[in-house]
Amino acid sequence: MKRNRNVKIVATLGPASNSYEMIRKLHEAGADVFRLNMSHGSHDEIRVRHHMIRQVEEDLGSPIGILADLQGPKLRVGVFANGEEELVVGASFRLDLADVPGDVTRVTLPHKEIFDALEPGAHLLVNDGKIKLRVKDCGADFANCDVLVGGTISNRKGVNVPDVVLPLAALSDKDRKDLEFVCELGVDWLALSFVQRAADVEEARDLCRGRAAILSKIEKPNAVKVFDEILAVSDGIMVARGDLGVELPVQNVPPIQKRLVRKCRAAAKPVIVATQMLESMITSPMPTRAEVSDVATAIYEGADAIMLSAESAAGSFPIEAVQTMDNVAVEVESDPTYTEIIESSRKVVRESVADGIVAAAREIAETANIKAIVCFSQRGRTALLVSRERPRVPILALTNEVDTARRLSLTWGTNCVMTGPVDRFKDAVIGAVRAAKAQGMAGEDDLIVVTAGVPFNTPGSTNILRVAPCSERLIHAAASE
Repeated sequence: MKRNRNVKIVATLGPASNSYEMIRKLHEAGADVFRLNMSHGSHDEIRVRHHMIRQVEEDLGSPIGILADLQGPKLRVGVFANGEEELVVGASFRLDLADVPGDVTRVTLPHKEIFDALEPGAHLLVNDGKIKLRVKDCGADFANCDVLVGGTISNRKGVNVPDVVLPLAALSDKDRKDLEFVCELGVDWLALSFVQRAADVEEARDLCRGRAAILSKIEKPNAVKVFDEILAVSDGIMVARGDLGVELPVQNVPPIQKRLVRKCRAAAKPVIVATQMLESMITSPMPTRAEVSDVATAIYEGADAIMLSAESAAGSFPIEAVQTMDNVAVEVESDPTYTEIIESSRKVVRESVADGIVAAAREIAETANIKAIVCFSQRGRTALLVSRERPRVPILALTNEVDTARRLSLTWGTNCVMTGPVDRFKDAVIGAVRAAKAQGMAGEDDLIVVTAGVPFNTPGSTNILRVAPCSERLIHAAASE
């Protein structure tokens, strides 16, 4: 389904979007990828949602990406005898391993790994940072803390430990079961939570065995510190601003977002900007002006995708939320300033023949009156490289691999069309012209740029470029020269 924009929209499914009719409406409204949140829903519920997405895909003839988001280890305090307590600034509060209901002086923290990593002076954040503690002294099974920011603490509230790298694997036992389940089910992307180091990503990749692409969620301070190493072993990135904004000062998040997006663009790996983009639309049919500006900022930065969470999963206006994102994207991308920003932030990469081919394709397209860049991409690498160039003309990716088409639904500017196997470049040019005309990207009197790799069906072999006329009368002669 051809969009009138380049940035992609990810919509999370949940109780508000749990039917074939709603999923179809969301896709028609602009959702390119659907997110399955493994923190909510049984395997049976996830299987039904997956089936409904694939049914919409089949009925509309439009490749749809599916992103399964693993929960990751959840760090939480235990329970309180009274259900909740009020912590005041300056008070002492103890966290320990004792399996006893808590009170105003202490509570269980059933995670020995945290105590193993803590040192005096470290901070702990409870309930999304609403309560802030500082460790005075600690041991193998306790931490005595001062209350720096007080408030109400209640049963099983989440705990963040921003100052230390925790000796916890990114994959819990639940995550491992969920990973195997969704890979067998047939998802396209696997989002990995709680990433702290490149080894976390490599572990998930070993378990996936090529059945899904790995997308690393950046939500921990240490992940920001070692981002280059994480990016190198990931297929994509999600800037998960929720936990990132809890564990770091909120003013640090915007420059981190901008920096990470640019690095992903330079590496030709898709990046999603996520969390609270249109939060008010959970209960309101209209977003705030600040939310619209936030969405627009991510688009101006050149992010591949922007994401809806509770807005489409549990909100009262899921379709309106998708339409709002779509409208903002179309408006931003029609702004001349958008083109100026995107092109001024483009990083020139000339490390391979493929880099040179796609750069030449963009330059030719922008110099001559070219209507589209058509690339043949078996595993998606050529399309990713063309997308990295952020050309002014549409990108049409032709592939005979349905998995590739679905994964590219997350990539900026790519419109994917399934094609049969191609053995000769002449046939590739003919197929490219016909696909461009069928998609409404070019007419009989127009020109397109075609890129491919010879020999065909060899991943990573992009080495040829042709400017092709779309005239049926001229195409055969041009293709056979």
